[in-house]
Amino acid sequence: MEFQLKDNLLLGAAAAATQIEGGDQNNNWYDWYRQGYIKDDADPSVATEHWERWREDLALMREIGIQCYRMGVEWSRVEPADGFFDEKAIARYREEIQALRDAGIPVLLTLHHFSNPLWLEERGGFSVRDNITYYLRYVRKMVECLGDLVSEYVTINEPNVYAFNGYFEGTWPPGRKSFLEMSRVMTNMAAAHIEAYGLIRKTRLQMGFGDTRVGFANHLRVFAPKDQENPLHRFWASRVEQLFQGSLTRAMCMGRTAFPIGKHPSIVPGRYCDFLGVNYYTRSTVSGPADGVAEGRPVNDLGWEIYPEGIEAVCRKMYELVQRPIYITENGVCDNTDAFRARYIAEHLKVLCESGLPVERYYHWCFCDNWEWVEGNAARFGLVHVDYESQRRTVKRSGRFYQRVIEERGVSEALWREFCAYPTDGEET
Repeated sequence: MEFQLKDNLLLGAAAAATQIEGGDQNNNWYDWYRQGYIKDDADPSVATEHWERWREDLALMREIGIQCYRMGVEWSRVEPADGFFDEKAIARYREEIQALRDAGIPVLLTLHHFSNPLWLEERGGFSVRDNITYYLRYVRKMVECLGDLVSEYVTINEPNVYAFNGYFEGTWPPGRKSFLEMSRVMTNMAAAHIEAYGLIRKTRLQMGFGDTRVGFANHLRVFAPKDQENPLHRFWASRVEQLFQGSLTRAMCMGRTAFPIGKHPSIVPGRYCDFLGVNYYTRSTVSGPADGVAEGRPVNDLGWEIYPEGIEAVCRKMYELVQRPIYITENGVCDNTDAFRARYIAEHLKVLCESGLPVERYYHWCFCDNWEWVEGNAARFGLVHVDYESQRRTVKRSGRFYQRVIEERGVSEALWREFCAYPTDGEET
């Protein structure tokens, strides 16, 4: 197996503020931890201590050769109380972003990544339409303060996952179990994205910058019938895809509503993305309204199917809706012993590079092992291993593979054999 990277494809890494920074107890996820809902009882206010250790992490990024970085702002840190913005925290973000720029690593800045300030969560978060105004106030402030350093923005990360897990399944904060609430949250988040899209572009234009790109990070899966010949399986695959991602994608990209997205005055036909942000991890095999995994397929350490072909399928479907450059805003694998991460990266990159689609960025999820939401510290996705007792960082073998791919602009047969091939492939390892 061998392939070359596209000439304009940058390879980077991604992270979320809540999952790495530590030092903040003013958000809904720390409250969720405090209530005992994190599986291994890992504390998000510790995480990887990136807030203090960011220079160490930046040095590792430079060592690996990371070409672009997707990072987030912790809303609860910069606006700890309604209407009060912490200028010291904002200055700290400026310092990190400036250092990344000086290192030649452009930033894609995520403004909302699952985490709400407690004061907003207590008012209903995105389940309340009027709360969109708080989000937009925060967005404006961040662009005014960081817009001279950042030209690319993710308004909201995975609104479908946020709404589904928090308001339908009840496994994430605030632990609700209501289809109607999930629908309302999806609708409000679509409206929030559309309004933020225009606000970010307008604010940066007023600041004298015309090179703005705004999008959202869209969690996309392939939904496949368990039995392709079974009409009921095909029906449920189509319906689950629509409910989980299809309708929300069209609303946020094009301003077109369909069930379960409701009406909102801000959701009107248009084009509301300058790039197509795709978070891709797995395929779901469907025989009814519940999720499933295909039998006999390789899975990661969380039981998710490893299905590289799916990354092209979801990107192509999105590109057919709106022709924009594609950013893989997340792609990675839970592999706690780093046994197959290099192969996972290679297989997904190969599919992308041979797809003919305009893929311009690939942000591996994630750079360092981090605090993985309800899984706590138990699920490792990083290129860099973190010893949570000492906070020592060590580049994994897969991280060295990624470094070589960046340096060599592709994967040669020799590189594949060195890092990716298994004995069962009939190749030397």
